[in-house]
Amino acid sequence: MHYSADERTLPHNPLKAIVAPRPIGWISSMDKMGRLNLAPYSFFNAVADDMVMFSSTGRKDALTFAEEGGEFVCSLATYELRDHMNATSAPLERGHSEFEHAGLEMAPSRKVRPPRVAAAPAAIECRWLQTVPLVPLGGGSPTNHMVIGQVVSIYVDERFVRDGRVDTAAMSPIQRGGYFDYFAIAAEQRFELVRPKGG
Repeated sequence: MHYSADERTLPHNPLKAIVAPRPIGWISSMDKMGRLNLAPYSFFNAVADDMVMFSSTGRKDALTFAEEGGEFVCSLATYELRDHMNATSAPLERGHSEFEHAGLEMAPSRKVRPPRVAAAPAAIECRWLQTVPLVPLGGGSPTNHMVIGQVVSIYVDERFVRDGRVDTAAMSPIQRGGYFDYFAIAAEQRFELVRPKGG
C-alpha cells in the first residue's frame, strides 16, 4: 500500500503514526504585555547540543509569544501530568491562563521570564533564535513555522539524577503517536548501546 496527498488510500495521513513516538514540548511563553501561554507540541525536538525547536501549524500564541518575549520554556510532560497537559491544548482566548485552566502551579525560571510547570520533573529554558517559515513545494504561503531556541538553563528535579546522569525513564515522560495515541517510557524496556570504536 502507498499513500500520498493525491492518492489517499487511507482515511488519515499515516505520517504521525510512523514518525512516532515523538517527544512533547510543553511550551510556556510570555508576550510583550506579560501574558502567558502554555501549550503542548509534539513536533518538538533537540536540533543541536544547545538548541531545541517546536513547529506550529499556524501562527499560534506559543509562537507569537516566543517571538514577542524572546524566550520560552519546555517543561517535560509526564504520565502523571498527562491530563493536565491535554487540558492545556484547549483553544482558549488569548490572555486566558492555561496554567489556571489546567490547575497547574507555576515555578519561576532561572534565566528567562516565562515560568515552568512546577510539577514537571524537568524544564528547558530557551532564548528565541528564529522562526523559520516552512514553505511547501511549489511555493505559496507557509502553513507551518519552526521556532528555534537556544538553551540557556535546564532544571532537573534532583530525585531523578543518578550518578550524575538524568534518569529519563524514572521521570515517566509521555510521547505522542498518531491519531489520539500516546506512549509512556517503561524502565524495563531501556537498553544501552556503546558506539563502535573510532566512531
